[in-house]
Amino acid sequence: MKKRLLGKTGLSVSEIGFGGEWLERHPQEEAVELMRYAADKGINIIDCWMPDPKSRDIIGKAMSGSREKWYVQGHLGSTWQNGQYVRTRDMKYVKPAFEDLLERLRTDYIDLGMIHYVDTEEDWNRIQDSPYMEYVRELKARGTVRHIGMSSHNPKVALLAAQSDFIEMLLFSVNPAFDMLPANEDLDELLSEGYQYSRELSGIDADRARLYRICEEKNVGITVMKGFAGGRLFDAARSPFGVSLSPVQCIHYALTRPGTASILCGFDTKEQIDQAVRYEEASEEEKDYASVLANAPFHSYRGECTYCGHCRPCAAELDIAMINKYYDLAVMQPEVPAGIKSHYMLLERKASACTACGACETRCPFGVPVAERMKKTAELFGC
Repeated sequence: MKKRLLGKTGLSVSEIGFGGEWLERHPQEEAVELMRYAADKGINIIDCWMPDPKSRDIIGKAMSGSREKWYVQGHLGSTWQNGQYVRTRDMKYVKPAFEDLLERLRTDYIDLGMIHYVDTEEDWNRIQDSPYMEYVRELKARGTVRHIGMSSHNPKVALLAAQSDFIEMLLFSVNPAFDMLPANEDLDELLSEGYQYSRELSGIDADRARLYRICEEKNVGITVMKGFAGGRLFDAARSPFGVSLSPVQCIHYALTRPGTASILCGFDTKEQIDQAVRYEEASEEEKDYASVLANAPFHSYRGECTYCGHCRPCAAELDIAMINKYYDLAVMQPEVPAGIKSHYMLLERKASACTACGACETRCPFGVPVAERMKKTAELFGC
């Protein structure tokens, strides 16, 4: 299993992670065995947003004796009240729920203390100078929370967090369908079977593209939720593209977004774990989401580089996808950010080496004018 650094946290997390919300469906011993099987496959990060005692007990038992092998995303503000999940900032509930999390997970620290589910700017502004935020910062100061993160489905709100001075990583919903959509404060609407995608949508929404680029620039790591759009992308009849994608293709799409370190998949069976982990050995053809989207009957990414890697191999041995990524990151700002330029300068071969042979353009499924972009990149970075 390949590992990636999760932004400024410095944690080396597995590309495939464990989204724990389905654990409560299973008998405890079966769920514990499922988690330990995932660990044996190299998975080392799990998200526990769930407040119910059963899920937390399962994770605690599965990690018993091997706590150091797991990075836990534990959420503050996800509470269990009268047998139901309630999202709240009320400290009367937040603090006992977090203490319960520690107790049931059999640990005295959480690697990633997540500010839970902030999807409106009003909520973001409300928590800034609040007892809730004081508690989050207090936990960080004590070392009970090692790093502060936040979960969101709204790119405008996630962007506010990424631009703050204290959020180190984000748990964000990433898939090619959601990436077309403008900011929406209603996640249930996006996931509903009746949600209709406008035929006018095309390519990545500007707010989402900006979020990914700012995360890369500021080294705010991303872990991915909703990577399969609730399974909708596996079914051509339910997919907004009119075609189906495989789990491997969806995983590859998420992992090619700037700033992304890990995609957290929900698992019901060992076979599903094997299917996700197989990504690490999948061929380029199996990972190829780009050809599927480019030839889909609905919604076009025409002219946009999605960093899919179809342009390879390059006669000048350029990493075209990475050069395009740094170019896109750089032009978002009035001046080229120093961090982006330093990353670009570390590339073995720069855009100026492009011979404009055009071979890559014949392979690009989205019709990106690669040679023109290489010329612009060389002018922008000076080499």
